[in-house]
Amino acid sequence: MKVKKIALACGLAMLGMSVQSFAEISMNIGATSNYIWRGVTQTDDGAAISGGIDWSHDSGFYVGNWVSNVDFGPGTSPYEHDIYGGYSGEISDFGYDVGLIYYMYDSDDDANFLEAALSGSWKFLSAGVNYTLDGDADDDTSAFVDGDIYYYGGASYDLPEDFSVSLTVGRYSFENNDEPGVTSYNNVLLSLSKSAGDYGDVTLSVSDTDLDDADDPNEDDDMRFSVSWSKTF
Repeated sequence: MKVKKIALACGLAMLGMSVQSFAEISMNIGATSNYIWRGVTQTDDGAAISGGIDWSHDSGFYVGNWVSNVDFGPGTSPYEHDIYGGYSGEISDFGYDVGLIYYMYDSDDDANFLEAALSGSWKFLSAGVNYTLDGDADDDTSAFVDGDIYYYGGASYDLPEDFSVSLTVGRYSFENNDEPGVTSYNNVLLSLSKSAGDYGDVTLSVSDTDLDDADDPNEDDDMRFSVSWSKTF
């Protein structure tokens, strides 16, 4: 997997260098009271600070990277670093995006994995699927291995006074479902956002899953609330 990681990073860098005169570069920063990913907290219900940089081309190609602190317990990686690239575009009211995402965790190679991502949107509706192409887990009894799949659908609406509301429903289906500690699950996310112009965007979210493992704080059926701020420049 390390070979794939190096090849992907070098490939993205070479692409950016070859066409940078036609590129647009943006950066983003964010803060949240609880980093929740696909319904599960990534920070043991603690706060997170994140940031990233993206390169996009008029043709539709893009690459980028994003970093955040995480907390999965003692002895685990304190950081998540994502590298991604793909192609997006629009045909009338239909938007589409196809790409690759590589999730890396500092000092915790067994948790790294590569996904293929495909998503589409039509007016206020959206849907997508993420498929794990390669996971670094050492055995056949873990989550985040080859064949895991996450699919979702959602809707978003613009409201008066620069408010917007969105609802997303998803399911994470694990290849090693029913192995100890591995359980496929459903999740739902409801968010209310407010644009503050040059000051960024503020989002209030409520997230829930049908997981019920009370022995693991990262895997339970408790409803979670969070407040987040983000800004792109």
